[in-house]
Amino acid sequence: MHSAEQLEQTGSREEARGRAAVAAARRVVVKVGSSSLTTPDGRIDSGRIRDLVEVLASRRALGQEVILVSSGAVAAGMTPLGMRTRPRDLASQQAAASVGQGLLLAAYTAELAGHGINTAQILLTVEDLMRRVQHRNAQRTLRRLLDIGALPIVNENDTVATHELRFGDNDRLAALVAHLMKADALVLLSDVDALYDGNPAEPGSRVVGLVSGPDDLEGIDIGSSGKRGVGTGGMVTKVASARIATEAGVNTLLTSAANARAALAGEGVGTLFAAASGRRPSVRQLWLAHATAGRGSLVLDPGAVAAVVRDKASLLPAGVVDVLGEFSAGDPVDLRDEQGAVVARGLVNYDSAEVPDLMGRSTRWLARELGPSYERELVHRDDLVVL
Repeated sequence: MHSAEQLEQTGSREEARGRAAVAAARRVVVKVGSSSLTTPDGRIDSGRIRDLVEVLASRRALGQEVILVSSGAVAAGMTPLGMRTRPRDLASQQAAASVGQGLLLAAYTAELAGHGINTAQILLTVEDLMRRVQHRNAQRTLRRLLDIGALPIVNENDTVATHELRFGDNDRLAALVAHLMKADALVLLSDVDALYDGNPAEPGSRVVGLVSGPDDLEGIDIGSSGKRGVGTGGMVTKVASARIATEAGVNTLLTSAANARAALAGEGVGTLFAAASGRRPSVRQLWLAHATAGRGSLVLDPGAVAAVVRDKASLLPAGVVDVLGEFSAGDPVDLRDEQGAVVARGLVNYDSAEVPDLMGRSTRWLARELGPSYERELVHRDDLVVL
């Protein structure tokens, strides 16, 4: 048994190592929220852009590769379009984003040019990370931009994203970019300085300096955060995004934009989410779990659920009792039990129209009756992740 003092010292050492790793990161992804870039009336705050760019340029001067994931397009476009509050309908959001994205990038370009740094714009959708070809193309482009010394600025492509297929917030996008690019650190900047063990406005609430795993969050009411109504992310999404990144072995630091310089220097600000140790999910597993959305569903009988979840086996046609929705071969699909709960997700080898004729059949029977090409799994275990 360890004493409370020993456990505290152990946690302090882990936190110190994690913060040092952030400072020493060869490649870092920095995400900044809308509220940290705009004035209360929704306009781009040139002073805040300038302050952030100065911090990023200083890290570049120390040899770090920096990828910036920046919100703010919708917020920046609201005032020019006469919108007093963030629009709720998709068409208005897309219109604001199309106006605001140009303004946002122009502001970054002007400030970065003053430091001799070229700016590159990367707009991504969920579709770009769902499909392996687009996934690899995005990865290749970002690597090349870093190689030639540009600073990539990533945002969700709000002008074409749909409600059904979107990241929902740039915290999640940043975590997936950190995973995609094998970053050494992720820094999430917003208008809150850390995760607290209670409502920050109430006396007695304390900063949670280190989160080593899910157990450290027990008893903490994460609730929502964000002091202004111009963004979409809250503390819940930030914690969920930190989990994605730490599962991929990326130390993640959550703090305010005002603390950006101190955070990237490894100082004791904000909350550190320590990178997971031990065996980490493969690129494909993490991609399937967090960067894809099921295009449809396959309903499994109890035996197939056990084989997939417990035995980590492939899904065979014999274990499927129903097919829901429409999808094509190669699409990600949800695997559900008969009560409707999603137990896994994987890349399916058949179109949805083909599946009803395969259900309940053994692969040997299918090969004999339909040909050798049908002697294959519905979802191979290498293309499947248990949720």
